[in-house]
Formats: sequence, structure tokens, C-alpha cells
Amino acid sequence: MECVFCKIIKGEIPAAKIYEDEKIFAFLDINPVNAGHTLVVPKEHYQWLDDTPDELLVEVVLTAKRLLTAIRAAIAADYVAVNVIGVDVPHFHVHLIPRYFSDNFVNWPARKYREKEMEETAEKIQLYIK
Repeated sequence: MECVFCKIIKGEIPAAKIYEDEKIFAFLDINPVNAGHTLVVPKEHYQWLDDTPDELLVEVVLTAKRLLTAIRAAIAADYVAVNVIGVDVPHFHVHLIPRYFSDNFVNWPARKYREKEMEETAEKIQLYIK
């Protein structure tokens, strides 16, 4: 079954496109946090960030950087948050979310580490770094 982003890229599902080149497609999120909330996706299907070839990942990030500057100016946002969440649609994508200091949105809950948990977690992660 083809993913919804692949269908958008092929023009089978309408979208408000803001950018396209031979490898990247960017369009407005249908359920925005704020107006101008944009999704930047590679045209070739990769489910996760770590599945995406490094060269393409660099292009996605550089395109996101270029677009967030344009979005911030066009929407008069205070800044543009960049999120890579990856669970809502199984196609690697970057969210560019215009934000305002006055919007008071909280992206996710935060918690405190238990005693020694931070150090233990860092050590566990370090074992897997290649």
C-alpha cells in the first residue's frame, strides 16, 4: 500500500505545495500547529530518518533551512521550530512550524531524571554510537 505522502508527491492527493525540486517536496500540513506549518519530504520513499541516505538527508535539511527562513518572513513568526517526529505518516519528513513567543504551545511533556539515570542513559547510548 502506497503512503499518503507518496500520493501527494505524485499529485494523486491535492496539497498546497510551497516547494519542489527533483528530490524534495514541501507542502503545508493539513492539520497545522500554526498557519504556515510545512512538511519537507524526500520524493523517494524512506520510512525513517536512519533509512534515508546521508546525501539525501543533507539535501532535506538544507532545503528545510532555506524554507524556514522564507516561512518566518512570510508569516511574521518569531521563529520556526524544526521537528522530526516520524510516527504520524511512515515517510521520513521534517516539520517546519512557525511559532510565536505568545502562542505558549508545549510540544511534549518534560520530566526530571531520577538519581544517576542521566549518566546511565548517556552511557547506554554511547555504546551504540558507530
